[in-house]
Amino acid sequence: MFALVSRTTLFLCLFTSINLLLYISFLNHPHSYLRFTCPNLETGSGPPPHASPTNISHLFFGIGGSAKTWEKRRALSSLWWDVESTRGFFWLDEEPLNKKKTINSGDTKAEISLPYRVSSPVWTWFTHSHLRPGVRMARIILDSYNLKLPDVRWFVMGDDDTVFFTHNLVSVLARYDHREMWYVGVNSESVEQSVKHGYGTSFGGGGFALSYPLAEKLVKVLDGCLDRYQNFYGSDERICACITEIGVPLTKEPGFHQFDIRGDAYGLLAAHPMAPLVSLHHVEVLAPMFPNKTRIHSLKSLIEPYRLDPHRILQQSVCYDSKRKWSISVAWGYTIQIYPWPVTAAELNIPLQTFKTWKTKSNGPFTFNTRLMPADPCERPVMYFLDQVEEVGSIGTRTSYKLDTSGKTCNNSADYDLVMAVKSIRVTSMKMAPDHWHKAPHRQCCEIMDKGGKKSRNMLIRIRKCRQWETTAI
Repeated sequence: MFALVSRTTLFLCLFTSINLLLYISFLNHPHSYLRFTCPNLETGSGPPPHASPTNISHLFFGIGGSAKTWEKRRALSSLWWDVESTRGFFWLDEEPLNKKKTINSGDTKAEISLPYRVSSPVWTWFTHSHLRPGVRMARIILDSYNLKLPDVRWFVMGDDDTVFFTHNLVSVLARYDHREMWYVGVNSESVEQSVKHGYGTSFGGGGFALSYPLAEKLVKVLDGCLDRYQNFYGSDERICACITEIGVPLTKEPGFHQFDIRGDAYGLLAAHPMAPLVSLHHVEVLAPMFPNKTRIHSLKSLIEPYRLDPHRILQQSVCYDSKRKWSISVAWGYTIQIYPWPVTAAELNIPLQTFKTWKTKSNGPFTFNTRLMPADPCERPVMYFLDQVEEVGSIGTRTSYKLDTSGKTCNNSADYDLVMAVKSIRVTSMKMAPDHWHKAPHRQCCEIMDKGGKKSRNMLIRIRKCRQWETTAI
């Protein structure tokens, strides 16, 4: 009898110990508890904890437009919208007059069907009529969310005069956990605009992205919030105010470009930030990016190399011709500048000011440093623009750039004569890896492979990864 009681007591003690051990272990792993009791609180039917990498199918574009500008801007939008892979709609205030699929993009016609929808009529109920357009644009996020499309991780907002570079946009957003609340974009380049509308506001023309959990929380409070901030000017400023009430700050990505500038964006594009190019806004207002080309054809010329090596487009490399004492800046896929004198890499990294502010058309200030563009042509760099691009094998590219003779040139300098003798420059490079921008940013190096004679008509440059102890110095 005693032996039976002892065995029973021993069994009960063992059973209690095992349960206690499991209980303590369970308490020390709160995420396991959440998975069992409340799966994915923020996203509801969102992605599983170990989600696949973000791709273009996970993005939904809500592009603000109007019936009046629909016909004019369809050609612009068709440059970047891929009907096979891009998800989303152009949201208009009413049905457009011309619903034909044929659009005129420059001097060629293309058959493309851009998907559009008419915004829900709730925006017309707001009291101040002159502010209703901003309300409609702000409610695009709500109209987009209410479609309840599957597998949406990010809602991307933009205007119908914005050109997106979707491969790079995916690369940027893939760095963030879409199951958390993220507000990704950029503020204005002009200080006067950022001061007026907020440094923490992502300007809608440049585009911004909201992760699904943030969009889900935002739409539940949006109309009441828009009513509280009805005195605000634009939809982006109102969206920012509502997101601020939720408690989420702006995460800035310098590849979004609001382009609140007037004139020529050349200086900014030639010294692009060390970040993937994501968007360009106000392209209809700015000068064409390439000499002797229309705006549409200029964009096509930029998109061509982008499609071959999207992560490298506009990325700057600096090298020096020690023999001729030349300083060379390469903005891949766009332009090359040659200075017939030594210029430090730190200075070449600063954009030439070829533009003015958006509102007052003044020389600044801007939210970044600029270099004055000299009035004397003999103090300016000699410029080359992209002429051709081709793929080399499956992992390389070859681009060629031609001398720009469209503007004023220096006619009384022997040093400039030597540079002007170079009519074309070829650049070879390996394609950037898809995960290049998931690592710490690092500018790549370039070197002159064939210096030729003093009056050589051609130059060959190779862009490559910098060696271990290599720096870019004169």
